[in-house]
Amino acid sequence: MGMMVAFALLPTVAAAQVTPSQCTAAERYSASHRGIAVLVLQDGKIVCEVYTGSNASTANELWSGTKSFVGIMAAAAVQDGLLTLDELAADTLVEWKGDPRKSTITLRQLLSMSAGQGGVIGRPPSYADAVRAPLASTPGTRFEYGPTPMQLFGEIMRRKLIAKGLDGNPLNYLKRRILDPIGLTIGSWRDGPDGNPLLPQGASLTSRNWAKLGEFVRNGGRLQGKPLVDPAAFDALFQPSALNPAYGLTWWLPHSPKMADPVTAGSDLGAHAADLPVDIVTAAGAGDQRMYVIPSLRLTIVRQARLDIAALTRGEKSGWSDFAFLQTIGVRR
Repeated sequence: MGMMVAFALLPTVAAAQVTPSQCTAAERYSASHRGIAVLVLQDGKIVCEVYTGSNASTANELWSGTKSFVGIMAAAAVQDGLLTLDELAADTLVEWKGDPRKSTITLRQLLSMSAGQGGVIGRPPSYADAVRAPLASTPGTRFEYGPTPMQLFGEIMRRKLIAKGLDGNPLNYLKRRILDPIGLTIGSWRDGPDGNPLLPQGASLTSRNWAKLGEFVRNGGRLQGKPLVDPAAFDALFQPSALNPAYGLTWWLPHSPKMADPVTAGSDLGAHAADLPVDIVTAAGAGDQRMYVIPSLRLTIVRQARLDIAALTRGEKSGWSDFAFLQTIGVRR
């Protein structure tokens, strides 16, 4: 039984309404860590919305929060018969067929960051360079967070769409299949130098628009009761991956990792998993951009912040605590 299916079997939680004092506490904690926006929806209604140096119409960069859109895109593509999660990437990237290691990579491994790609975080290769790049490790042996798997998925989607006689732009597909139906308006989405949309990063959204994706997830990938994506593939996004239980398929989960991965260690959700709802899932980006979705508490929470690139380059820790922030809003098991 998958995690999202299991959520439906959880007892109904009489979640306390988020109070004005909790909203103030959340805003203060966020602002003390370069925060510019806090938005909380409960039962789909805004119960907390505070901006610091921005406003509701300001679209902010999600950075790696962009990656979580890719998993949703994949689940839509499964429903459309374009792909399966366990098919070989080499079935589409035919130049990989003769490579003894690349020929074994599945789409599930790409989406779970376990396909063996290296790369520098924050420096996505072009789609073509991602295809040509050598592997850093044997597929299925290490969790290696980075931009290359998302760019590879973009190239796979591009080729599959063209093969069906459709527009090959993966972002246009995402808009048509998911974003437009749920009413999500993109502020901007950067292309790479090759003219293809960046999938590891690049999306800029207002807090309210990012929350629309969260509400879509909270409602089980359904719109007005109708699934917009394949239910089993959607469920798979939120199942702990074998090599890093803190990561599913493009979404972060509240589980302790098996390894000392520096990106995973950037959140303390795993360390406090016993104190948090079991169904919390997170989209996360550099600068502590966060969207938390908690179906059992009927909550979608967005937090956006300024990214201090100089401090990030120096390797300085922000001091941000996901657990401390969620505690201000009263999120607990």
